[in-house]
Amino acid sequence: LIFIISLFLGTTITISSNHWVMAWTGLAINTLAILPLISKSHHPRAVEAATKYFLVQATASTLVLFSSMTNAWYTGQWDITQLTHSTSSLILTAAISMKLGLAPFHFWFPEVLQGSPLTTGLLLSTVMKFPPITLLFMTSQSLNPSLLTVLAILSVAMGGWMGLNQTQTRKIMAFSSIAHLGWMTIILVYYPKLTLLNFYLYAMMTAAVFLTLNSMKVLKLSTLMTAWTKAPSLSTILLLTLLSLAGLPPLTGFLPKWLIIQELTKQDMAPAAMIISLLSLLGLFFYLRLAYCATITLPPHTTNHMKQWHINKPISPSIAVLTTLSIMLLPISPMLAT
Repeated sequence: LIFIISLFLGTTITISSNHWVMAWTGLAINTLAILPLISKSHHPRAVEAATKYFLVQATASTLVLFSSMTNAWYTGQWDITQLTHSTSSLILTAAISMKLGLAPFHFWFPEVLQGSPLTTGLLLSTVMKFPPITLLFMTSQSLNPSLLTVLAILSVAMGGWMGLNQTQTRKIMAFSSIAHLGWMTIILVYYPKLTLLNFYLYAMMTAAVFLTLNSMKVLKLSTLMTAWTKAPSLSTILLLTLLSLAGLPPLTGFLPKWLIIQELTKQDMAPAAMIISLLSLLGLFFYLRLAYCATITLPPHTTNHMKQWHINKPISPSIAVLTTLSIMLLPISPMLAT
Protein backbone atom coordinates (compact mmCIF):
# COMPACT_ATOMS: atom_id res chain seq x y z
CA LEU A 1 0.00 0.00 0.00
CA ILE A 2 2.79 2.41 0.95
CA PHE A 3 4.60 1.78 -2.32
CA ILE A 4 1.47 2.24 -4.43
CA ILE A 5 0.64 5.48 -2.58
CA SER A 6 4.24 6.66 -3.18
CA LEU A 7 3.88 5.74 -6.84
CA PHE A 8 0.82 7.94 -7.26
CA LEU A 9 2.40 10.66 -5.13
CA GLY A 10 5.51 10.73 -7.36
CA THR A 11 3.36 10.85 -10.49
CA THR A 12 1.24 13.68 -9.07
CA ILE A 13 4.31 15.70 -8.05
CA THR A 14 5.81 15.43 -11.53
CA ILE A 15 2.68 16.26 -13.50
CA SER A 16 1.78 19.25 -11.33
CA SER A 17 5.25 20.81 -11.06
CA ASN A 18 6.54 23.92 -12.79
CA HIS A 19 10.10 23.69 -11.51
CA TRP A 20 12.55 21.16 -12.98
CA VAL A 21 13.82 20.00 -9.58
CA MET A 22 10.28 19.18 -8.41
CA ALA A 23 9.67 17.21 -11.60
CA TRP A 24 12.92 15.33 -11.02
CA THR A 25 11.92 14.61 -7.40
CA GLY A 26 8.61 13.11 -8.56
CA LEU A 27 10.42 10.88 -11.08
CA ALA A 28 12.86 9.72 -8.39
CA ILE A 29 10.03 8.88 -5.94
CA ASN A 30 8.32 6.95 -8.73
CA THR A 31 11.41 4.90 -9.49
CA LEU A 32 12.04 4.07 -5.84
CA ALA A 33 8.40 3.09 -5.27
CA ILE A 34 8.18 0.65 -8.18
CA LEU A 35 11.46 -1.19 -7.41
CA PRO A 36 10.07 -3.30 -4.51
CA LEU A 37 7.00 -4.13 -6.62
CA ILE A 38 9.24 -5.51 -9.37
CA SER A 39 11.48 -7.56 -7.09
CA LYS A 40 8.67 -8.72 -4.79
CA SER A 41 8.91 -12.39 -5.77
CA HIS A 42 12.66 -12.62 -4.86
CA HIS A 43 13.19 -14.68 -8.00
CA PRO A 44 16.68 -14.02 -9.49
CA ARG A 45 14.96 -12.90 -12.72
CA ALA A 46 12.91 -10.34 -10.79
CA VAL A 47 15.93 -9.02 -8.91
CA GLU A 48 17.80 -8.71 -12.21
CA ALA A 49 14.85 -6.81 -13.70
CA ALA A 50 14.74 -4.44 -10.71
CA THR A 51 18.48 -3.78 -10.99
CA LYS A 52 18.27 -3.06 -14.73
CA TYR A 53 15.29 -0.79 -14.15
CA PHE A 54 17.07 1.10 -11.37
CA LEU A 55 20.24 1.67 -13.41
CA VAL A 56 18.39 2.90 -16.51
CA GLN A 57 16.02 5.16 -14.58
CA ALA A 58 18.82 6.60 -12.45
CA THR A 59 20.80 7.44 -15.60
CA ALA A 60 17.74 9.04 -17.20
CA SER A 61 16.93 11.06 -14.05
CA THR A 62 20.52 12.31 -13.92
CA LEU A 63 20.25 13.40 -17.55
CA VAL A 64 16.97 15.23 -16.83
CA LEU A 65 18.66 17.09 -14.00
CA PHE A 66 21.71 17.77 -16.18
CA SER A 67 19.66 19.19 -19.05
CA SER A 68 17.59 21.42 -16.76
CA MET A 69 20.73 22.68 -15.00
CA THR A 70 22.40 23.47 -18.32
CA ASN A 71 19.28 25.34 -19.38
CA ALA A 72 19.18 27.24 -16.07
CA TRP A 73 22.88 28.04 -16.44
CA TYR A 74 22.37 29.60 -19.86
CA THR A 75 18.94 31.23 -19.46
CA GLY A 76 18.46 31.67 -15.69
CA GLN A 77 15.11 29.84 -15.98
CA TRP A 78 14.06 26.80 -13.94
CA ASP A 79 10.57 26.79 -15.43
CA ILE A 80 9.73 23.56 -17.31
CA THR A 81 8.04 25.35 -20.20
CA GLN A 82 11.04 27.67 -20.74
CA LEU A 83 13.46 25.05 -22.03
CA THR A 84 14.98 27.26 -24.74
CA HIS A 85 18.60 26.13 -24.88
CA SER A 86 19.07 23.73 -27.82
CA THR A 87 21.62 21.39 -26.21
CA SER A 88 19.40 21.10 -23.12
CA SER A 89 16.42 20.08 -25.21
CA LEU A 90 18.52 17.42 -27.00
CA ILE A 91 19.73 15.99 -23.68
CA LEU A 92 16.17 16.08 -22.34
CA THR A 93 14.88 14.21 -25.40
CA ALA A 94 17.47 11.48 -24.80
CA ALA A 95 16.66 11.33 -21.08
CA ILE A 96 12.90 11.06 -21.56
CA SER A 97 13.39 8.49 -24.35
CA MET A 98 15.38 6.45 -21.87
CA LYS A 99 12.70 6.82 -19.22
CA LEU A 100 9.93 5.79 -21.61
CA GLY A 101 11.78 3.06 -23.49
CA LEU A 102 11.71 4.75 -26.89
CA ALA A 103 14.08 3.25 -29.46
CA PRO A 104 17.13 3.34 -29.51
CA PHE A 105 16.96 3.31 -25.70
CA HIS A 106 14.39 0.53 -25.57
CA PHE A 107 16.51 -2.51 -24.69
CA TRP A 108 15.81 -2.45 -20.95
CA PHE A 109 12.02 -2.45 -21.22
CA PRO A 110 11.22 -5.99 -22.48
CA GLU A 111 13.76 -7.43 -20.04
CA VAL A 112 12.29 -5.59 -17.06
CA LEU A 113 8.71 -6.45 -18.02
CA GLN A 114 9.64 -10.10 -18.46
CA GLY A 115 11.10 -10.22 -14.95
CA SER A 116 8.15 -8.60 -13.17
CA PRO A 117 4.65 -9.98 -12.39
CA LEU A 118 1.74 -9.06 -14.69
CA THR A 119 0.21 -6.47 -12.34
CA THR A 120 3.56 -4.69 -11.93
CA GLY A 121 4.01 -5.00 -15.70
CA LEU A 122 0.75 -3.12 -16.08
CA LEU A 123 1.99 -0.33 -13.78
CA LEU A 124 5.29 -0.16 -15.68
CA SER A 125 3.53 0.13 -19.06
CA THR A 126 0.95 2.72 -18.02
CA VAL A 127 1.42 4.69 -14.76
CA MET A 128 5.21 4.87 -15.04
CA LYS A 129 5.02 6.27 -18.57
CA PHE A 130 2.71 9.11 -17.59
CA PRO A 131 5.14 11.54 -15.83
CA PRO A 132 7.76 11.48 -18.65
CA ILE A 133 5.03 11.98 -21.24
CA THR A 134 3.69 15.02 -19.35
CA LEU A 135 7.23 16.44 -19.29
CA LEU A 136 7.42 15.97 -23.07
CA PHE A 137 3.99 17.58 -23.38
CA MET A 138 5.10 20.63 -21.40
CA THR A 139 8.37 21.08 -23.33
CA SER A 140 6.95 20.15 -26.75
CA GLN A 141 7.43 23.69 -28.14
CA SER A 142 11.21 23.56 -27.78
CA LEU A 143 11.95 20.02 -28.96
CA ASN A 144 13.52 19.10 -32.28
CA PRO A 145 10.78 17.83 -34.66
CA SER A 146 13.04 15.87 -37.04
CA LEU A 147 14.83 14.09 -34.16
CA LEU A 148 11.48 13.10 -32.61
CA THR A 149 10.22 11.84 -35.99
CA VAL A 150 13.33 9.67 -36.42
CA LEU A 151 12.99 8.29 -32.87
CA ALA A 152 9.30 7.60 -33.46
CA ILE A 153 9.79 5.72 -36.74
CA LEU A 154 12.66 3.75 -35.16
CA SER A 155 10.45 2.84 -32.19
CA VAL A 156 7.56 1.63 -34.32
CA ALA A 157 10.00 -0.39 -36.45
CA MET A 158 11.78 -1.92 -33.46
CA GLY A 159 8.55 -2.60 -31.58
CA GLY A 160 7.18 -4.38 -34.64
CA TRP A 161 10.22 -6.38 -35.72
CA MET A 162 11.42 -7.51 -32.31
CA GLY A 163 7.93 -8.54 -31.22
CA LEU A 164 7.51 -10.93 -34.15
CA ASN A 165 9.25 -14.04 -32.82
CA GLN A 166 8.39 -13.70 -29.12
CA THR A 167 6.54 -16.41 -27.24
CA GLN A 168 6.29 -14.65 -23.86
CA THR A 169 3.18 -12.52 -23.48
CA ARG A 170 4.92 -9.93 -21.30
CA LYS A 171 7.65 -9.40 -23.89
CA ILE A 172 5.06 -9.07 -26.65
CA MET A 173 3.26 -6.42 -24.57
CA ALA A 174 6.59 -4.64 -24.03
CA PHE A 175 7.30 -4.41 -27.76
CA SER A 176 3.73 -3.31 -28.36
CA SER A 177 4.31 -0.53 -25.82
CA ILE A 178 7.48 0.59 -27.64
CA ALA A 179 5.58 0.76 -30.95
CA HIS A 180 2.71 2.75 -29.40
CA LEU A 181 5.22 5.20 -27.89
CA GLY A 182 6.49 5.78 -31.41
CA TRP A 183 2.99 6.85 -32.48
CA MET A 184 2.79 9.22 -29.51
CA THR A 185 6.18 10.78 -30.22
CA ILE A 186 5.71 11.46 -33.93
CA ILE A 187 2.80 13.81 -33.34
CA LEU A 188 4.14 15.45 -30.16
CA VAL A 189 5.49 18.66 -31.72
CA TYR A 190 2.56 19.23 -34.07
CA TYR A 191 -0.42 18.38 -31.88
CA PRO A 192 0.58 17.61 -28.27
CA LYS A 193 -3.00 16.92 -27.16
CA LEU A 194 -3.15 13.98 -29.56
CA THR A 195 -0.11 12.50 -27.82
CA LEU A 196 -2.00 12.58 -24.53
CA LEU A 197 -5.18 11.18 -26.10
CA ASN A 198 -3.17 8.35 -27.65
CA PHE A 199 -1.56 7.67 -24.27
CA TYR A 200 -4.92 7.53 -22.43
CA LEU A 201 -6.45 5.15 -24.95
CA TYR A 202 -3.28 3.02 -25.05
CA ALA A 203 -3.21 2.81 -21.23
CA MET A 204 -6.84 1.73 -21.18
CA MET A 205 -6.42 -1.01 -23.80
CA THR A 206 -3.17 -2.26 -22.23
CA ALA A 207 -4.83 -2.38 -18.81
CA ALA A 208 -7.64 -4.47 -20.29
CA VAL A 209 -5.17 -6.92 -21.88
CA PHE A 210 -2.93 -7.19 -18.81
CA LEU A 211 -5.84 -7.73 -16.41
CA THR A 212 -7.33 -10.36 -18.72
CA LEU A 213 -4.00 -12.19 -18.98
CA ASN A 214 -3.59 -11.91 -15.22
CA SER A 215 -7.01 -13.39 -14.47
CA MET A 216 -6.27 -16.29 -16.84
CA LYS A 217 -2.71 -16.63 -15.39
CA VAL A 218 -1.17 -16.55 -18.86
CA LEU A 219 2.58 -15.91 -19.12
CA LYS A 220 3.37 -17.57 -22.46
CA LEU A 221 1.61 -18.41 -25.70
CA SER A 222 1.40 -22.14 -24.99
CA THR A 223 -0.61 -21.41 -21.82
CA LEU A 224 -2.83 -19.07 -23.81
CA MET A 225 -3.63 -21.89 -26.25
CA THR A 226 -5.26 -23.97 -23.52
CA ALA A 227 -6.94 -21.06 -21.75
CA TRP A 228 -10.07 -21.17 -23.94
CA THR A 229 -11.45 -24.08 -21.89
CA LYS A 230 -10.88 -22.14 -18.69
CA ALA A 231 -12.71 -18.91 -19.58
CA PRO A 232 -14.22 -18.98 -23.08
CA SER A 233 -15.98 -15.61 -22.88
CA LEU A 234 -12.83 -13.89 -21.59
CA SER A 235 -10.80 -15.35 -24.48
CA THR A 236 -13.31 -14.01 -26.99
CA ILE A 237 -13.20 -10.55 -25.43
CA LEU A 238 -9.38 -10.70 -25.41
CA LEU A 239 -9.47 -11.26 -29.18
CA LEU A 240 -11.35 -7.99 -29.69
CA THR A 241 -9.18 -6.04 -27.25
CA LEU A 242 -6.00 -7.22 -28.99
CA LEU A 243 -7.36 -6.22 -32.39
CA SER A 244 -8.24 -2.84 -30.88
CA LEU A 245 -4.66 -2.49 -29.62
CA ALA A 246 -3.51 -3.27 -33.17
CA GLY A 247 -5.62 -0.36 -34.40
CA LEU A 248 -8.23 -2.06 -36.60
CA PRO A 249 -11.01 0.30 -37.79
CA PRO A 250 -14.28 -0.41 -36.01
CA LEU A 251 -12.50 -0.52 -32.61
CA THR A 252 -11.14 2.14 -30.24
CA GLY A 253 -7.48 1.63 -31.17
CA PHE A 254 -8.11 2.99 -34.65
CA LEU A 255 -9.11 6.42 -33.31
CA PRO A 256 -5.67 7.80 -32.29
CA LYS A 257 -3.98 6.31 -35.37
CA TRP A 258 -6.58 7.89 -37.65
CA LEU A 259 -6.29 11.34 -36.02
CA ILE A 260 -2.47 11.16 -36.05
CA ILE A 261 -2.31 10.19 -39.74
CA GLN A 262 -4.75 13.01 -40.53
CA GLU A 263 -2.66 15.57 -38.62
CA LEU A 264 0.59 14.35 -40.20
CA THR A 265 -0.83 14.74 -43.71
CA LYS A 266 -1.92 18.29 -42.79
CA GLN A 267 1.68 19.00 -41.74
CA ASP A 268 3.03 17.80 -45.14
CA MET A 269 4.44 14.67 -43.54
CA ALA A 270 2.63 12.15 -45.70
CA PRO A 271 5.82 10.04 -46.24
CA ALA A 272 6.32 9.73 -42.46
CA ALA A 273 2.65 8.84 -42.03
CA MET A 274 2.97 6.19 -44.74
CA ILE A 275 6.12 4.65 -43.22
CA ILE A 276 4.68 4.55 -39.70
CA SER A 277 1.40 3.05 -40.96
CA LEU A 278 3.22 0.32 -42.89
CA LEU A 279 5.43 -0.44 -39.90
CA SER A 280 2.39 -0.83 -37.66
CA LEU A 281 1.43 -3.84 -39.82
CA LEU A 282 4.31 -5.66 -38.11
CA GLY A 283 2.55 -5.01 -34.81
CA LEU A 284 -0.73 -6.24 -36.29
CA PHE A 285 1.01 -9.53 -37.10
CA PHE A 286 1.93 -10.36 -33.51
CA TYR A 287 -1.40 -9.13 -32.11
CA LEU A 288 -3.10 -11.47 -34.57
CA ARG A 289 -0.80 -14.22 -33.38
CA LEU A 290 -1.84 -13.59 -29.76
CA ALA A 291 -5.49 -13.42 -30.78
CA TYR A 292 -5.12 -16.61 -32.80
CA CYS A 293 -3.62 -18.44 -29.83
CA ALA A 294 -6.32 -17.08 -27.54
CA THR A 295 -9.37 -18.07 -29.57
CA ILE A 296 -8.78 -20.08 -32.70
CA THR A 297 -6.06 -22.70 -32.19
CA LEU A 298 -6.55 -26.02 -30.50
CA PRO A 299 -3.43 -27.78 -29.25
CA PRO A 300 -2.37 -30.39 -31.82
CA HIS A 301 -2.82 -33.54 -29.67
CA THR A 302 -6.19 -33.04 -28.06
CA THR A 303 -6.33 -36.49 -26.46
CA ASN A 304 -3.27 -36.34 -24.23
CA HIS A 305 -3.21 -32.59 -23.63
CA MET A 306 -4.12 -31.33 -20.18
CA LYS A 307 -7.33 -29.30 -20.40
CA GLN A 308 -7.78 -26.45 -17.97
CA TRP A 309 -10.84 -26.64 -15.74
CA HIS A 310 -13.68 -24.38 -16.74
CA ILE A 311 -14.20 -21.81 -14.01
CA ASN A 312 -17.64 -20.36 -13.47
CA LYS A 313 -16.08 -17.26 -11.97
CA PRO A 314 -17.69 -14.00 -13.16
CA ILE A 315 -15.44 -11.61 -15.09
CA SER A 316 -14.29 -8.84 -12.77
CA PRO A 317 -16.06 -5.46 -13.25
CA SER A 318 -12.80 -3.64 -14.00
CA ILE A 319 -12.00 -6.01 -16.90
CA ALA A 320 -15.58 -5.69 -18.16
CA VAL A 321 -15.51 -1.86 -18.12
CA LEU A 322 -12.02 -1.60 -19.62
CA THR A 323 -12.68 -4.08 -22.42
CA THR A 324 -15.98 -2.40 -23.29
CA LEU A 325 -14.20 0.96 -23.53
CA SER A 326 -11.32 -0.60 -25.49
CA ILE A 327 -13.71 -1.95 -28.09
CA MET A 328 -16.51 0.58 -28.43
CA LEU A 329 -15.04 4.06 -28.08
CA LEU A 330 -14.59 4.89 -31.78
CA PRO A 331 -17.93 6.79 -32.09
CA ILE A 332 -16.61 9.57 -29.82
CA SER A 333 -14.26 10.68 -32.60
CA PRO A 334 -16.48 13.55 -33.92
CA MET A 335 -16.45 15.03 -30.42
CA LEU A 336 -12.63 14.95 -30.37
CA ALA A 337 -12.29 16.18 -33.93
CA THR A 338 -14.09 19.41 -33.04
